[in-house]
Amino acid sequence: MDFIENRTFDEINVGDSASLIKTLTYDEIRLFAVMSGDVNPAMVDEAAQSDDIHQLVGRAMWGGSLISHILGRQLPGPGTQFIGQTLQFKHGVSVGDTLTATCTVTTKNESNRHIAFDCACINQHGDVVVAGEVHVTAPDQKIRQAKPEAQMVRKKDPRGSHRGFIERALALPPMPMAVVHPCDRESLLGAVEAARMGLIVPLLIGVESRIRAVAEQHDIDISGLQIYNAEHSHAAAEMAVDLVRAGKASSIMKGSLHTDELLGAVIHKDKGIRTDRRLSHVFVMDVPTYPRPLLITDAAINIEPSLDEKRYIIQNAIDLAHALGTEMPKVAILAAVETVNTKMRATLDAAALCKMADRKQITGGILDGPLAFDNAISAEAARTKGIISPVAGQADILMVPDLESGNMLAKQLEYLADAHTAGIVLGAKVPIVLTSRADSAPARITSCAIAVLMANYGPKN
Repeated sequence: MDFIENRTFDEINVGDSASLIKTLTYDEIRLFAVMSGDVNPAMVDEAAQSDDIHQLVGRAMWGGSLISHILGRQLPGPGTQFIGQTLQFKHGVSVGDTLTATCTVTTKNESNRHIAFDCACINQHGDVVVAGEVHVTAPDQKIRQAKPEAQMVRKKDPRGSHRGFIERALALPPMPMAVVHPCDRESLLGAVEAARMGLIVPLLIGVESRIRAVAEQHDIDISGLQIYNAEHSHAAAEMAVDLVRAGKASSIMKGSLHTDELLGAVIHKDKGIRTDRRLSHVFVMDVPTYPRPLLITDAAINIEPSLDEKRYIIQNAIDLAHALGTEMPKVAILAAVETVNTKMRATLDAAALCKMADRKQITGGILDGPLAFDNAISAEAARTKGIISPVAGQADILMVPDLESGNMLAKQLEYLADAHTAGIVLGAKVPIVLTSRADSAPARITSCAIAVLMANYGPKN
């Protein structure tokens, strides 16, 4: 068992010091917000950031908490009473910054056991973040006790898994991405912000005058970015495919054009970038009430897929789950009921797909179905209905019967359950970021990160 032990007033000398090194995380930002009541949008909401701030910033007072940690647990330690402090906050703190906090004894007062400490927090670049003086009353009795475990007050980060994907993608080289017809604010801003973060190298394709007009209107800095002029959106889609075929782009992002325009160029018989796989879309959702990322497929491309098409749709989603870090994803094949009903095609397809998995026609995942939605995501619902399944209540992938049901499910989770979404098309030679024209720049950034991870995982034929 770990113990903490104090140092009494008599055991402390002028010049003694103690230090603590800690890195600021998203969880700590949000915990500090809960405890302090300070919900400054710049510190808790990425959507509210200015153009000069490209990640959540932390409160400098967090550095003050590190000082408190040292004095309360190390020097003097348990039994210390705080009298007063004068701290100056000299530099901002961002997620990922590592602070070294140090407290050094400057004076001792024998009459009242008061000790003054010179305190400072310095970041990984050598910048002073917090500096000042703290006065305490040191304990006069020795205390040694078991190290208390902090009882964390946690609220699930509503975009925690998405941030994890972004952080993993940032560890990889920026990927050249053909951005097709970015002629509205969100599509252009999403590409530019993803570039600023180091996720992608955007190749902007479209009517150059329109792209520059959007950039000027919304104060988006596109200086230094390469622009490929195209006469119209259809030509831009064709040019993006040409760049992929030429090896100049490793992925494609849809801008403010219709999906049919883009995919028409992708699947062109002679000039496209199809593979033997069926093209399919996957929503990657972070649902605050669900403990893991949730993949939903297909809710954007295949309207009423056949059994054989569903096989490829599932395999695409499994490969994506692997790229995102899930070694053996659990696939729930959804229907309205849990039993096979000859009058309900979705249940028959589900049973057949499970048998395909048994025969290794689908690999890399654990399949079960038919499963109703509640049984797929709720272990309690599955137990109530007596369903014994390795997938029920813990699905990583939801395979929907058709586009209509999938689209409604995804939109319900987004607008009623506060889920954060990202979207990607698989089955082509490169991943395709296929977001809605209404999607925000942060959604596009997350989709870019997922595309980077998928591209580095390796395309499947």
